[in-house]
Amino acid sequence: MTVHVIYGSDSGRTKAAAGKIAAKLNGKVINISDATAADFENCDLLVLGSPTYGEGDLQPDWETGVDLIAEADLAGKKVALFGLGDQNTYPDSFVDAMGTLFDAVTEKGAEVVGFTDTKGYEFEGSTAVRDGQFVGLVLDQDNQAGKSEKRIASWTSQIL
Repeated sequence: MTVHVIYGSDSGRTKAAAGKIAAKLNGKVINISDATAADFENCDLLVLGSPTYGEGDLQPDWETGVDLIAEADLAGKKVALFGLGDQNTYPDSFVDAMGTLFDAVTEKGAEVVGFTDTKGYEFEGSTAVRDGQFVGLVLDQDNQAGKSEKRIASWTSQIL
């Protein structure tokens, strides 16, 4: 199975998470600033990750990355999402960037896999919650860094 893990990162936290996820999935890590539409299409499983900035914004490189999603043929493509956020500082827009990615890929006909439980997080609102679950893996490196390894391991085994 061919896996592409495409991420955007400024601080390096999302890049590090992408590397750990790719290692568990035997996948290729691709920075969104280097990605092409073919990188979205030419894999069996597409994994996309972004931190949430400010009041729910995508990481800046993803602003143009969303255009790549629009160009790509994702009909029937299996896609998993992961997002980094800070539930204490931004409880009203916790991991909203992951919700933005979810909307972008589902509009293109992708099948999103890897929904996770919201239990264990304290937040007020998130566009990444659909039908009572997060649309992917949520990591809070600011407040729950100690739980990330276990969450990554559990999630990657779920999406395989």
